[in-house]
Formats: sequence, structure tokens, C-alpha cells
Amino acid sequence: MTKKQACFVWIGVFALAYPVAHAQSPQQIVQQVVNTEHTADKNDRSRWIYLEEIRKPQQQLLQWVATTPEGEVERVLEKNSQRLPESQQSDLVQKFLQDAGARRKQVAQANHDNRQIDDLLQLLPVAFRWTQTGETAALSRLHFEPAPNFHPPTREARVFSSMTGDLIVDNRQHRIRAMSGHLLHPVVFGGGILGKLKSGSFSLEQEQVAPGLWELTSFHLHFDGNAFLFKSISLQEDDNRSGFEREPSTISLDQAARAVMSRPEVQGTKPAFASRTSTQAIADSRLQSAR
Repeated sequence: MTKKQACFVWIGVFALAYPVAHAQSPQQIVQQVVNTEHTADKNDRSRWIYLEEIRKPQQQLLQWVATTPEGEVERVLEKNSQRLPESQQSDLVQKFLQDAGARRKQVAQANHDNRQIDDLLQLLPVAFRWTQTGETAALSRLHFEPAPNFHPPTREARVFSSMTGDLIVDNRQHRIRAMSGHLLHPVVFGGGILGKLKSGSFSLEQEQVAPGLWELTSFHLHFDGNAFLFKSISLQEDDNRSGFEREPSTISLDQAARAVMSRPEVQGTKPAFASRTSTQAIADSRLQSAR
């Protein structure tokens, strides 16, 4: 065999071996994403200021939020479509700074929610069967269905594992770009005595807001029933976050208060906040682009 022939043989070997060595099953892709998200959340000490719009059945808020190690300082600009005078905005901020009990409660609730989210995240590789339905250089699209042999350990896991939907993964950083799902069937607790979810859907999006740092930019929850599983969110909630600006990781409450009060007065972007419809359309377009 000549050197030229040997060269082409080895090229052929590598060409055949490369996809075998590097190809991942859908389940492995999801597991890698879960591991990356868990590690990133554990190590992330970044602090941010961002604009948040929240819509619930009984309350709508537009506010600047500054995250600190001691809690989130919120400057409410609008409440239930009514603009708050700047003096009232400032009074509410100062009231929070002076209420140690409220701050402890907020931090405890945030820690509880983060643990619950991480618990549900860990279920992704085991609670569902995954199929890859699209791929580009930047994104992968995966579809999930309940795994028939999975036994949910909690009520939250039972609801979550009764869903089907789609996941978009950032291939370069192995992060969740978007995810959406809906209940396949009603979920009943205690024969209906403890509650029942008749139907439900969710969607969320994450974006890279600084090199290597990702933040949740929108989530939408719509469940019809009488089971109140999550303490800090209602069964109907839309949340959009934008305008992320990084602050020092050691930012104090007083510094955060000054920072939010220095931000401009803005109007709610209600056309872009059209409940789950616009967000679902955005998610669908990204799912299509990953095909």
C-alpha cells in the first residue's frame, strides 16, 4: 500500500469512526443538559437588574428588579395597569429594606422554588422518552413523552411526568433554550378529594445575557383545576423579563435600591405580553428553525 493509499484509508476510518464516537442518543443529550444546568445554577453568583412584567388573574405588575445576596429589591412601576407615583414606588422599596421578616420569607421561598425546579430538572432523563426531531449547528429539537415505567416520587413529579412537549437545546453550551409542554390527561390526587388538574400547559425561554451566563426571560403557566401545588405561583401566570444589566456580585440592598430607583420610567409592553400566544409563536418558530 502506498503512502497515498494509506492516507485515504485512514481518512475513511476516521470519517466512519467520528460519528460513532461523538454521536449522542436523545437521552444522553438531555442528561448532559441537565448536568450543565445544575452545575451552572450551583456556581452562578451573578447579580442582575432587569425589567419584569407579571400577569396573574388578580394582579398585574410592571417592575424593575435588582437581585442581591439578601433578596430581590423590586420597584413597582405599574400595578393592575395603574401607574404608581414615584414617591409611592420609593416608599415600597424602603419598606422592603426595613422589613427583615419579609426579606427572610422571600429568600426562603426562592430557595424552596429553586430546589423544586432542580428536582424536576433531574427528572427529565428518567421521567420521559426522548426523540430528536430536528438539528442545526446551533440548536437541537427534542420531543418528550411520558416514560411508561416511571413512578413519580412527589405530586409535582406526577404532574410533570404526565406531560408531553418539546425542548430546544443550545448545542454549543448545552443549555435549555426553550421548552414547552401540556398535560396528556387530567391528574387526580386522593381520588379527587385532595384536588384535580383537568388540563395544563407551560412554556419557558432562556437567553444568554452575558458570556456563559443564562437567565430565564419568560415563562408561562396555565393550569385548570383546584390543586395548588406550587406555593409561589398561581395556576395562571405569565412572566416576561428583559433588559438585563449585570451588577456586582456583592451588591447590597441599599445599592440595589438606588439602582432600581435610577432606572427610567417605562410603559408596559402589553402587545408583546399577549399571554402564552406570542411566546408560543416564538417558541414554535425556534422549533421550526431547528429542523
